[in-house]
Amino acid sequence: MNLYSNKQKWKIALLIFALLLVGASLFVSNTIVSKVAQSEKAKAKQWAGTINKRIELVKLTDNTFSELREKEREKMQLWIDATKEVSMASSLDGSQNYDFPLRIIGQNKDIPVIVLDDERFISGSRNLDFDTTDIRKIYPRATTPELLKHFDDSLVVLADEWEKENPPFRIEIYEGLFMTYAYTDSKELLRLENERDSLIHGFNSDLIHNKGLVPVLLVDSKTDEIIGTNIELFDSPSTKKYLADIKSQNPPITIDFNNGEKNLLYFGNSPELKQLQYFPYIQFTVIGLFALIGYLIFSTYRKAEQNQVWAGMAKETAHQLGTPLSSLMAWIQLLEEQGVDEMATTEMQKDIVRLEKVTDRFSKIGSGARLDSTDMSDTIRNITTYLRPRISDKVVFTVDLPDEPIIAKHNASLIEWVIENICKNAVDAMEAVGELNVSIKGSPEWVHIDITDTGKGIPSNQLKTIFSPGFSTKKRGWGLGLSLVKRIVKEYHKGKVFVLESQINVGTTFRISIPADS
Repeated sequence: MNLYSNKQKWKIALLIFALLLVGASLFVSNTIVSKVAQSEKAKAKQWAGTINKRIELVKLTDNTFSELREKEREKMQLWIDATKEVSMASSLDGSQNYDFPLRIIGQNKDIPVIVLDDERFISGSRNLDFDTTDIRKIYPRATTPELLKHFDDSLVVLADEWEKENPPFRIEIYEGLFMTYAYTDSKELLRLENERDSLIHGFNSDLIHNKGLVPVLLVDSKTDEIIGTNIELFDSPSTKKYLADIKSQNPPITIDFNNGEKNLLYFGNSPELKQLQYFPYIQFTVIGLFALIGYLIFSTYRKAEQNQVWAGMAKETAHQLGTPLSSLMAWIQLLEEQGVDEMATTEMQKDIVRLEKVTDRFSKIGSGARLDSTDMSDTIRNITTYLRPRISDKVVFTVDLPDEPIIAKHNASLIEWVIENICKNAVDAMEAVGELNVSIKGSPEWVHIDITDTGKGIPSNQLKTIFSPGFSTKKRGWGLGLSLVKRIVKEYHKGKVFVLESQINVGTTFRISIPADS
């Protein structure tokens, strides 16, 4: 019992140590994961802050752009008014002074203008980025009239595009003669517009092509519509599910674009962080499986070695018993010839028969036992008949056997050994005072043998260990009896042996179940 108890204590101690080790490892791993997550969150916030600053720059550029466009339109209006005044002055007295309007007209050196008459013929242009030389590159063999015609056609097309962007000015030059002035943004405005577009494009590029950033979803705060994302293979049908998952990971960052609405930037954990979170569990699972496989392999080898030791000891015991048995048989024969009391020689002969049975039992350990389909009641009757006179008179020993035969394929000698071991343990548990009952009952699949005593009972924490080698409640003994019982029933007869019921200071019932011979 001490050996087994110490073994259990060591198992519990090692299990607690392993759990503490696993807990400490998980704590360290989770701490590292937490720090990495905080670092990723800080990067996401830093990136969002940079985007906010960039958006502020876009807003500033837009405001500047709007102000400059308004000033250019005012400047264009002033230029048109000056042109109108010059036209009116030229239709009146030639002494009219229009130096100031001409100066205003001459100051327009940056706003591109195209002037068309009512027939959409080009009347003039100013501050264009191309001339007939550029048209010559397109039409190298064109004559001068053809070249001028191509140039005017290009200006008409360009004027049509400008009129879509900015409302043109239409003035009456002479009575009944109207001119249309189409204009577009100056080079400065185009430069600012390109800068603004590059900022917006830079934001989209940073969001979509930034593979080093954590998964990001830019969402409309009102409609939950995905505005932008850097997640590859994003599946729109699963938007709600993915959005709900990523919302639960981190609080969003507010980004205010220049559209009057607050948009939300949701960011999740990177794939590497998720892998790092699950890695300790995968690691311990793999280690656990490896340890389990190793334990099963070594346990199998250990049991095989134990079986060899058991078989070797049993066969050696049977061999050692053979010689004195032969000698005893000769001595009995000599005593009978000398006329010794017949009762003494008869009892000695019974003991020799008993020793022969014991020898036969030991010789069967480690080798295939022969199983015969015989009446189990006869086997029980034989062993109980043998045990009854060898048990204390203070033990009420009863046997309940059915009238009908119960056939089961078994080895009578080994089953007798099983019942004998359990009955002797029961007598020890009752301290040779109490009741002992052996009964048998059959079913279509099993033959059940119940052995009931009125002893001390078995504590519930020992019910699973009583059949283990070395387990014993007695100060003396090797704790091999019930271990042998289990080996004989389970390995040789493919049956089961277990404690059917046990109560402290009330008693215990062992059940032996052997497959019925159907």
